[in-house]
Amino acid sequence: MTDAAWLTVPDFADRLGTTPSKVREMLREGELLAVRRGERQTLQVPAGVIVDGERGPEVLATLRGTLTLLRDAGMDDAEAAEWLMADEPELGMAPLDALREGRRAHVRRIAQSLL
Repeated sequence: MTDAAWLTVPDFADRLGTTPSKVREMLREGELLAVRRGERQTLQVPAGVIVDGERGPEVLATLRGTLTLLRDAGMDDAEAAEWLMADEPELGMAPLDALREGRRAHVRRIAQSLL
């Protein structure tokens, strides 16, 4: 997981065209994940969860359900982020990249095998 792949909450909000408080609400509601990173341990969100939607940048629609599965498997946000962003041999790419390509069922089938 590279530093360039992460955004602080205010930067993530800017990219989405919303407020940091809305991003924090999305985190509380389980729509997003965030990890404390860097020298100052700031809360950061993976940039790859932002996709181009019909009305501009938005959070990948399939992320929430996938996060629910990973949390049900006992993963915290740091573990879930690592799993989403690491190469998965069965997919031939990172699960987050596969989700971005619309391969939700395959990603979730693998996530369910972690339960």
